[in-house]
Amino acid sequence: MVFPPALHPGSKIAVISPAGYVENEQISKTLDLIRSENFTPVLGSYVTGKRDHGYLYSGSEKERIEDLNWALNDPSIEAIWASRGGYGCQHLLQEFDSTAMLQNPKWYIGYSDNTVLQSKMYQLGVASIHGQTLKTSSFGVSPSSYSSIFSILRGAQPSYSFSVHPSNKPGEVSGRIVGGNLALVYALLGTPYSIDFEGNLLFIEEIGEEFYALDRMLMSLEHAGVFNQISGLIVGGMINMGKENTNPYYEASFDPFAYTLISERLEKYSFPVAYQFPNGHIFDNRPLIVGARYRLDSTHGTLSPEDL
Repeated sequence: MVFPPALHPGSKIAVISPAGYVENEQISKTLDLIRSENFTPVLGSYVTGKRDHGYLYSGSEKERIEDLNWALNDPSIEAIWASRGGYGCQHLLQEFDSTAMLQNPKWYIGYSDNTVLQSKMYQLGVASIHGQTLKTSSFGVSPSSYSSIFSILRGAQPSYSFSVHPSNKPGEVSGRIVGGNLALVYALLGTPYSIDFEGNLLFIEEIGEEFYALDRMLMSLEHAGVFNQISGLIVGGMINMGKENTNPYYEASFDPFAYTLISERLEKYSFPVAYQFPNGHIFDNRPLIVGARYRLDSTHGTLSPEDL
């Protein structure tokens, strides 16, 4: 697994919108934040484009692919930061051009729909950052959600301590971090772009799904044999799950009923499971390095890098 080189003052970070539409004012503060960290944001041609085609995309598939491949292959660009997720990254997989990028690896930063592009990066042997996008969401974002990303860009590999949830399955296990948004992990099953699960630590998070849909995705992972392959599971944010008028925990970052469904589905498996990890569509969205080898201690709530 290749870890892109650390950035230096003045390094250029490409800003692209590979999926949903974003407005200038929704990313202006984070562009200023990048500048305040002594990096230079360079905007893709269609970063604030708009195309209504059953969904508000930032551009046509051709336009979004053009921006992605520019960011991947321009030798002056040292990192790529997605403005947001939404829907549309799957459109880009077949035209993903890694020719020059493999000679000049660079960090790709994003989460949510960006999970599919990070799966592709993993297949190419290049680590990426599953972390906060540039658009500020309705639930806000903690300062550390961004500061931790900048630390990784400068060469750090973070360690984590987090609350021990009552549903945790205790144990210690190692593996490379894979996964991301559960709906996309599920959507890639059976395709050439599916997540590599074997011996790895699977991370999942989700937002806005009905409980039956959550269970359907878990069942598909089970039918695909995923739970027989992974070394451990890390569960992050589960927010806005079910229906607002029937779920008293609708706004909870770590919806307890969603956690109940997951723990019930995993009852027959013995691998360690850690809930309530601070990553996902939540206020405290700490970045994970997809592809980095970590040791999970679900008994004590720690996640420590092993690639140092």
